Amino acid sequence: MDEVQRVYVVDDDRDLGASVARLLRRSGYQAEPFLDPVMLLDVYAAAPADCIVTDVMMGDLDGFAFADRIRALDAASALVFMTAWPTTANAVDSVRRYGGLDYLEKPLDEDRLLAAVREGVQWSHQRRRQIARTATLTPRERQVFELLVQGHSNKVVAGLLNLSPKTVEDHRASIISKTGVNGLAQLIALNA
Repeated sequence: MDEVQRVYVVDDDRDLGASVARLLRRSGYQAEPFLDPVMLLDVYAAAPADCIVTDVMMGDLDGFAFADRIRALDAASALVFMTAWPTTANAVDSVRRYGGLDYLEKPLDEDRLLAAVREGVQWSHQRRRQIARTATLTPRERQVFELLVQGHSNKVVAGLLNLSPKTVEDHRASIISKTGVNGLAQLIALNA
């Protein structure tokens, strides 16, 4: 593993959190357990994670509310939820509403956990590269970009933004140059 792959484990069960973190460290990750999600939120900006494995049912701040707070801080950290009390509704919510990559039942299947974390770290690295490639866009280029990746033609984008088609073409060329893509299909993939 070439670059640091930081994984946080959030669980109010001290032994389980420490055990999962040890497993992840043995697998080459820089893993650290947290008993309380608020403690992690307090230090997160200084050391963002590639992946966070979090319990769903915790004290004052449950795993889903924690996920909302993390997403506000970092749109590129992968989330893996775990619970001793699985429900279909929570499984669906963990993916659809909270952007989780997996919903694991305790006791944890180690192979499935490691596969989810591996996928999460890869997703996070890709997402961070995507964000970096679009970070230099001007506000107007960002508007044009968002409309182009929705499938709108230059002419439609021009009408929606009250610009000339030539101006949209210029912005499109600048977007392609700044992001290093070779066309609309790659722009769409960049926004995925």
